[in-house]
Amino acid sequence: MSGEYEIGMLWIEGPLSYVETLCAQSFMDAGHHVKLYHYKDVQNVPEGVELIHGDTILKIDKFIQHRRTGSFALFSDVFRYHLLKQRDRMIWADLDAYCVKTFQSKTGHFFGWESSKHINGGVLGLPSDSEALGQLLEMTEDEYGIPEWFTEQERDRLKILKDQGNPVHVGDMVWGVWGPHAVTHYLQKTGEAKYAFPVEGLYPMSFRNRQQLMRSGLQHKIEEALTPDTYSIHFYGRRVREILADIGGLPEPDSYLEMLLEKHKINTAAAPVLSREMKAGIAKAKSIVKADVKPAAALPAAPSLGAGKGGVNMTDLADRVGSDKGSAKHRYTELYHMLFHPYRQRKITFLEMGLLIGGPEHNIDADRKTDDAPSIRMWLEYFPKANIHGIDISDFSWFKDPRFTFHRCDMDDRLEIARAAEKITPAPTIVIDDASHASHHQQNAFLEIFPRLESGGLYVIEDLRWQPASYEQPGITKTAALFRSFQNDRRFSHSDPAIEAEFNALVPDISGCIVEPARFQKRRRDQVAVIHKR
Repeated sequence: MSGEYEIGMLWIEGPLSYVETLCAQSFMDAGHHVKLYHYKDVQNVPEGVELIHGDTILKIDKFIQHRRTGSFALFSDVFRYHLLKQRDRMIWADLDAYCVKTFQSKTGHFFGWESSKHINGGVLGLPSDSEALGQLLEMTEDEYGIPEWFTEQERDRLKILKDQGNPVHVGDMVWGVWGPHAVTHYLQKTGEAKYAFPVEGLYPMSFRNRQQLMRSGLQHKIEEALTPDTYSIHFYGRRVREILADIGGLPEPDSYLEMLLEKHKINTAAAPVLSREMKAGIAKAKSIVKADVKPAAALPAAPSLGAGKGGVNMTDLADRVGSDKGSAKHRYTELYHMLFHPYRQRKITFLEMGLLIGGPEHNIDADRKTDDAPSIRMWLEYFPKANIHGIDISDFSWFKDPRFTFHRCDMDDRLEIARAAEKITPAPTIVIDDASHASHHQQNAFLEIFPRLESGGLYVIEDLRWQPASYEQPGITKTAALFRSFQNDRRFSHSDPAIEAEFNALVPDISGCIVEPARFQKRRRDQVAVIHKR
């Protein structure tokens, strides 16, 4: 095989048109082995292309899409960065990139300028240890992150919205923010832009001139744009298919595209681009069938642990790992799923205090043997991009995960809490106190950790109605009563004037507070508090 590099491509699901089959075939005809990654059924794949499930590179709960267009380009951007990190000797190519000649690279860098301003990632090769690739991967972990190349004014605007609890999702940002804009920025930042081909290397035909591909008598226009250093021609797939649909589904006779289809022996009838008339006819036929067919009587649905559109439900997840936060006992996860879901795909810092039921509050030695951390397993799965921190008086240092950090700490000692909190960076976005439940422990933790909470973050205190007799201080104001006093008067009342003053000093930073009864049933005792930071 003459192609030293393999070619990686992605098609999430559905049939390829002859535009995509032509591009895939062109790489094989140039000597490359082509791997097409997919997530659902794909049709019209050329013989010789290796089909591989996308989960082998990137497992996901949902596809990131551009809100205005519904395009999967954002997900495709993320996928290619993970692919290049995990697969050596591979170059990424969009399925609308036509191969003119075999791709070769001495360094592993393979990309080019699309214009005087942007390096496009439609064809992208980067060595796995590329500094730019590492920064692209880090940036795309946070769907609500603020791009560092935005103007200061725009960054300030987005930061204000984020601090108000209304962060802007990448799907609502400008087109290409994770693609050409990010690629260009990080390649220039790291100095790797020096490897970029000039425009004629990969993008000799501009987006503006894309119609020349399909029009009769314009082959010479495209050939004039090619040079001996041209490796690829970008077809701008979706837009080209739209033009083809407008002219009956096929390129005009004696066009450059027709010549390429004949050269690579592509059967256009087997992988058609539907004309607008054909699409309209299919849609009409479907609507007639839908109107004529009476729906069958619905059968009772069996209980399902399916993910649905928003990923696995937290209650199902809690029940699976054996956490008492789920339906079997407290039902906290019903509330948490509503509150935490917007953070699910963000790269946040998450802290939980108290990792396993038992311990000194149940008259069990702090040096007990611990062999599970069910809630930590739950958080790691629920927040696939978050860094999870855990605090406990017992030892959980045996629990190993790249995204988990354990801090051993006695909640009776505010200095220990402060020292542990200082090690938790960046600032936590969500904190859950499920430690001993002793009132002064809950209050110690809040006073030390809430000031360190990220602006817009959530602080949760569980089990307000049960305090361990072995720890509870006589006459102390219970934490539930403390936060009820805040709800009633917008100030805290406490039996200890010094503690009261410390809590009231935090009032300007508290946006709001809710206190919910056990199992969310009226007339039951207060059980969980959620405090939102301004």
